[in-house]
Amino acid sequence: MKSICVYCGSNSGTDPRYAETARVLGTRIAAENMQLVYGGGNVGLMGIVADAVLDAGGEVTGVIPQQLMGWEVGHRGLTRLEVVTSMHERKARMFELSDGFIALPGGFGTLDEMFEMLTWRQLGLGHKPCAFLDVAGFWSPLMTMLDHMVDQRFLHPEQRTDLWHGDDIDTLLAWMRDYRPAQADKWMDEKRRGQLRSVAET
Repeated sequence: MKSICVYCGSNSGTDPRYAETARVLGTRIAAENMQLVYGGGNVGLMGIVADAVLDAGGEVTGVIPQQLMGWEVGHRGLTRLEVVTSMHERKARMFELSDGFIALPGGFGTLDEMFEMLTWRQLGLGHKPCAFLDVAGFWSPLMTMLDHMVDQRFLHPEQRTDLWHGDDIDTLLAWMRDYRPAQADKWMDEKRRGQLRSVAET
């Protein structure tokens, strides 16, 4: 585990614990001699976690689309700042650079980026750990929704437990180091799995 990608908000939110956890996580990433990979912004939780890594002597690589350089105020003090042409390129590049993914509180962008990584993993396009670092119960409603997906057979139970959710950074990092991807099939229907096997054998 040499690099960690952190997805988080370009705003700081209403609860000061969001910012404090971002600082603690950034400091810990540097202390563990890991590189931070993130969205390249200098505002909100994005800027806080990046500055914490830098202040602790760590390295930070930001990846930001040209369109967002002005909106998210691209951070000029990073170890490396890569400017790409699109969000699709940004997500692919962050995937290439990272050994694991952590979501701090955020909005649409945070969910979009993390769920794309979860989908890639579900489809066998990547096998990197994904974790939701909770702060003041921020992610708890989302976990309830994931449990509902399992109950309604849109998500395999092993894929649900194949992501980490909690509020303890020590436990999170230990889980990431020991991570072994679930072997669950995406398809819940045995008939569908049989059809796919038949196609693969022809």
